Amino acid sequence: MSEVLRGFVPTDEMDFSVLQMERLSQAQEEICFLLDRGYQIEKIVAFVGNHYQLTARQRLALTRASSPDADIKSRESRRISASLQGRTVYIDGFNLIITLETALSHSPLLLCMDGTIRDLCGLHGTYRLIDKTQTALSLIWEALAELGAGRALFYLDAPVSNSGRLKQEILRTGEESGIPAEAETVLNADALLWDKDGVVTTDAIILNRCQGWINLAAEIIQGKLKEQKIINLSKASFSTAKNNGGKIL
Repeated sequence: MSEVLRGFVPTDEMDFSVLQMERLSQAQEEICFLLDRGYQIEKIVAFVGNHYQLTARQRLALTRASSPDADIKSRESRRISASLQGRTVYIDGFNLIITLETALSHSPLLLCMDGTIRDLCGLHGTYRLIDKTQTALSLIWEALAELGAGRALFYLDAPVSNSGRLKQEILRTGEESGIPAEAETVLNADALLWDKDGVVTTDAIILNRCQGWINLAAEIIQGKLKEQKIINLSKASFSTAKNNGGKIL
């Protein structure tokens, strides 16, 4: 299988340079001001993005990284950070796997205001297994074993291409890991995760509704994958720092 760099866009180095990050932090501060007053994120980013003449990629980053303060506090209050103690974990399959494939490709990732790490991929219903997929699955099973998970249930959106192939790989690698694994291809994975406790996702809508969630992608990336290109949009003020060996742009 030939090498594929998931999430790589040549213009990212320019879009997220030090100078551009200063502009993005200013834009994010204004976006958050309006978010906290009930305005919709899409309209805010369009308005602020036009003012700062931001690229589509920069607008996507701000949309995915920014959240109202109330949502951040609510998500944090329901985040599960202790041992899983044999419990069932419900996994937003494409969400987690694509994020880890992006990390393994050393493509840019977002450190977001709610503490999650999100990718900048826009697959729009298309997906194919790549040379990073097996490693991503191995990292997931290793992390779940360390946390003491008793069972893992993956939900995959059936309309996305190759969801059936990914399901088979999840079941195969799960059997090898020793953790009871299930994988379902469904019409709408989000809707099945909304009411669950022990959800693995970075999808903001699910995070706002689920009973409890695990920040697994961030734990794996920060704990096991070094020298990542992480765009720091975790707060409105611009900063440059090291984060568990990952490069913060």
